[in-house]
Amino acid sequence: MKKIKIAVLMDNINTINPKKDSSLAMMLEASKRGWEIYTFNTCDLFAQDGSVFANCAKTTVNDNLNHWFEKEKNTIMVLNEFNVILMRKDPPFDMNYIYATYLLEQSENKNTLIINKPQSLRDANEKLFALNFPHCIPKTLISSNQMQIKTFIKIQNTAIIKPLDGMGGHDIFKFKIDDIKIDIVLKRLTSNGKKPIMVQEFLPDIVKGDKRILLINGKPVDYALARIPAKGNFKGNLAAGAIGIGQPLSKHDYYLCKQISPTLKAKGLIFVGLDVIGDYITEINVTSPTCIRELDKQFNLNIAGELFDVIEQKINISHY
Repeated sequence: MKKIKIAVLMDNINTINPKKDSSLAMMLEASKRGWEIYTFNTCDLFAQDGSVFANCAKTTVNDNLNHWFEKEKNTIMVLNEFNVILMRKDPPFDMNYIYATYLLEQSENKNTLIINKPQSLRDANEKLFALNFPHCIPKTLISSNQMQIKTFIKIQNTAIIKPLDGMGGHDIFKFKIDDIKIDIVLKRLTSNGKKPIMVQEFLPDIVKGDKRILLINGKPVDYALARIPAKGNFKGNLAAGAIGIGQPLSKHDYYLCKQISPTLKAKGLIFVGLDVIGDYITEINVTSPTCIRELDKQFNLNIAGELFDVIEQKINISHY
């Protein structure tokens, strides 16, 4: 049987944290199944004569914190040589990212499976996508108008402000209307009233954690990672010092997943991370969701295995 070829578009594998990296978990699963793995970055893509190519490296991975990969010499390959490509590039969601999705889409049109679907990566901004489910989100304002934002904060009493293109807790603020820094921060984040930002009511349930729920082809993994903010902090981001504690999904968590599942499946969003605080969805992460390693370890799961079962079904092969 011909070997399955998988490519992973990601940041430099040399810079990842192997203990926590979900892309590595996926590659380890591919290796376990005997697939050939290649890695490349957005800058390695190019199109010529009707085909899209990547200057990529065949990559061997190990579950070893000191020596987790080996790369062979770079080689140029047509993207259609791959059965599947995982788009695992971290934000920023900038024009380089968007250009990469257009190039990947050319390969998708020639029957390479891309996860997640390139068009849907462009459509589903991680902050704005949740607006499609108004009954599932907290009170929310998207605006660049500073007076409008301040009025919203006054009504809510306390609000969270964040850019539409951030990650890892960067540039997220909690404000009351009388905060002395509010004008300076709003001016900067809105580029002096030219750039929209997200403003949401503050959810006190953040003390119980910002839950990351992973969904594979619309089906939730039965355990979430509750990211408990560090003492005196309000950010439930591991990158901002939060501690990840696994817990079973609640009845309401399953309800929220059920609300978004049909849309995810219809859009080809196969691997998604839902952020939930209390009873509300705050973000729907589609670019490169994480927390596989933490949940696998705490509950003896194989989340990447579940994902790859779906991938195998979609590329019509049997796994022996």
